[in-house]
Amino acid sequence: MGGRLQNKVALVTGGNMGIGQAVAELMAREGAKVVISARGEDLGRKVVEGIRKSGGEAVFVKCDVTQPDQVEALIASTVSTYGRLDCAINNAGYEGKRHRLADLPEDVWDGVMDVNLTGVWLCMKYEIPQMLKQGGGIIVNMSSTSGLVGPPTFGAYGTSKWALNGLTQSAALEYADKGIRINALCPAGTTTAMLDRIMSTSPIERAAVNERRPIGREATLDEMAEPTVWLCTDAASYVNGHIMPVDGAQTVA
Repeated sequence: MGGRLQNKVALVTGGNMGIGQAVAELMAREGAKVVISARGEDLGRKVVEGIRKSGGEAVFVKCDVTQPDQVEALIASTVSTYGRLDCAINNAGYEGKRHRLADLPEDVWDGVMDVNLTGVWLCMKYEIPQMLKQGGGIIVNMSSTSGLVGPPTFGAYGTSKWALNGLTQSAALEYADKGIRINALCPAGTTTAMLDRIMSTSPIERAAVNERRPIGREATLDEMAEPTVWLCTDAASYVNGHIMPVDGAQTVA
């Protein structure tokens, strides 16, 4: 298969559903060899099967990004299978439950931070040394518009994404002269199972929320996959340390 990522090796955490799945499938169509990682093995293997049936190349590696030994093994497995790691999409995420700040249980706070912040840091901790060894690479951290405009009743999620944006910029500065580009994508509301869960407890009807969006609707999975893949191509060779909203003008409305 030809494409913008021909002969590249790409890793997508949380690649078994939602935006991660859409990114993994697009990367495969663009010629990348894709390692899909998630805790949910059955769904992950179905995504791999679909990619292979479409003529792409992919494998699944089970991993909980909050566990350092599993993340280290994930990177080792990627390199053992395909020889290198060119693009890493740190997409695994968890929204937690809807709570006002003073009512937010500590275990919910800790769970959100463990996945969305510590998990991404652990991924970069093991991805970057491999990229340094091979002379460069590209990392895209999946953030959120909740990391640009604080979301009420999802304070832990928003805080984790604000912090992730800062982590992304620090890492980009540290490794810019080493051939590694590190950016963050900030999706607005996208039609996913996560958004379904969020909207199921919303005091505002989903249709009313969508009417308030400048474009008048939620984003599609393809509308998030395309800019993510673009950040991994040579077309984005001078894009580094960028916190990229993909939100239909929502954060400036």
